[in-house]
Amino acid sequence: MPTIDLLLNDPMWFTLIAMAAFLVGLSKGGLPAVGMLSVPILSFTMPPLVAAVLLLPIYILSDTVSVWLYRREFSLDNIKVLIPAGIIGVLIGWATASYVSDRMVSALIGLMGISFCLYTWTKKTAHSSAAPVNIRKGLAWGTLSGFTSFVSHAGAPPFQIYVLPQRLPKMVFAGTTTIVFAAVNLAKVIPYSMLHPYTMSTLQVSAFLLPVAAVGTVVGKKLIERLSEKWFFLAVQIALFIISIKLVVSSVS
Repeated sequence: MPTIDLLLNDPMWFTLIAMAAFLVGLSKGGLPAVGMLSVPILSFTMPPLVAAVLLLPIYILSDTVSVWLYRREFSLDNIKVLIPAGIIGVLIGWATASYVSDRMVSALIGLMGISFCLYTWTKKTAHSSAAPVNIRKGLAWGTLSGFTSFVSHAGAPPFQIYVLPQRLPKMVFAGTTTIVFAAVNLAKVIPYSMLHPYTMSTLQVSAFLLPVAAVGTVVGKKLIERLSEKWFFLAVQIALFIISIKLVVSSVS
């Protein structure tokens, strides 16, 4: 784990971790797919699970800002299904942490994301209607989202595969995303601390980077407020597609 001295004295370290913190903030501001880039960025210098553990305090502290920003904009029906499912997924990730490789998970979620985007872009949508909340599908995709979130903070693709077809208003979509993953992140605290115990240096680094993440959160919300519904969801899908390709490539390289 890095220390404050390393963070301040190594320009490359400072750049990488500040970039990761800003991306975490953007994701908490309503651009969920970009947050998936944070762990890959830090993976240049540390194992992915260690990077995920380091970033968790930043995620949780950013959650407090983003939940307040979206406190009135969310889908309660989805939250009722996805939060319990996501917590179950976290517990499964914890129980299988020593058996499941990062590459296997990266390949799985990458292929799912690519398939979903290609299906969405090629199907006939002129007369299709918004999908309703489906408890069975929500439990399945929510559990998978919690699991992949535990492994590498990469819960966005399964979540989006389930929620995007519902065609929620963009602010409701962003708020639902924020609240669901805030709960999932809290559920990771004990499992992560048991796998890689936190030190005072780790928490100091997280506290030092909190302002960077907070700025990213506000910027993320401002961006989606200015984007039209059409361009917002297209941007989410494009980000999902690019990140999914990156995950597949990483899994085989």
